[in-house]
Amino acid sequence: MKFLISMHINPAVLDALTDEERAALGAGHGEFIEEVKRSGELIAMQALVDPSQAAVVSVRDGRPVVTDGPFLEAKEHLGGFYLVDCEDKARAVELATRIPDAAIEGLGVEVRQVMFADGQLEA
Repeated sequence: MKFLISMHINPAVLDALTDEERAALGAGHGEFIEEVKRSGELIAMQALVDPSQAAVVSVRDGRPVVTDGPFLEAKEHLGGFYLVDCEDKARAVELATRIPDAAIEGLGVEVRQVMFADGQLEA
């Protein structure tokens, strides 16, 4: 089963971390990545740039409308994700508990099963 483990970032929380805490956060991600690579469960992972560099695309009256910046005004934004293939949701949740963001109040880690990929319904 495939699961998306997404990390939701609150910039104010990250800004309040000490240099040592930031270094530990990065090292923790490195350890997590190595763990899921060794287990064969990692499919893909990506970190995303700040939402201020995003473009929001919509089509109105048949014409594209592109605006800069995030779609929603919110404290949190999607910071990155891990796509894993594991036995079940319980294992995906277990993996998510090892992501260092989960231990920092104000940051969020979400686990969601992939519903379909390549046209095949999986959920």
